[in-house]
Amino acid sequence: MKNKFLNPIIGVVILLFLISCKVEPKPIEFGKDQCGFCSMSIVDKTHASQYVTTKGKQFKFDAIECMVNDLLEKNEEEIAIILVTDFENPGKMIDAKTASYLISEEIKSPMGANLSALQSAEKAAELQQIHSGDIYSWSNLKAKFLKK
Repeated sequence: MKNKFLNPIIGVVILLFLISCKVEPKPIEFGKDQCGFCSMSIVDKTHASQYVTTKGKQFKFDAIECMVNDLLEKNEEEIAIILVTDFENPGKMIDAKTASYLISEEIKSPMGANLSALQSAEKAAELQQIHSGDIYSWSNLKAKFLKK
């Protein structure tokens, strides 16, 4: 008799647990969400970034440099998804590990590193022709921030 009542309750608890632990990004609510590193409001749609842990916890950032600095203090094996905004498509998130990065004094980012992400190396080179600067891969970018 007890199992008749207990089984549905256990099923609901398991279902709620599975729903609450989805490992997927959530859209950034510009003007409402705060940076997980510096606590500033996230308003810039061209430089925002985020990551999701393997447990489904979301961390959102107002600038790519804030996320990179935060990740330097984390075990990257516990990170499932790392996303950056494609500079040419404000608000569109792309995979940080495959993106290319341009650091250019002519393109200001919220925290002053002048760091922008682009979908491909070709797009980064095109933007570099217009604004000058240096191009980085994800691994080179992390190495640069480690040296600071």
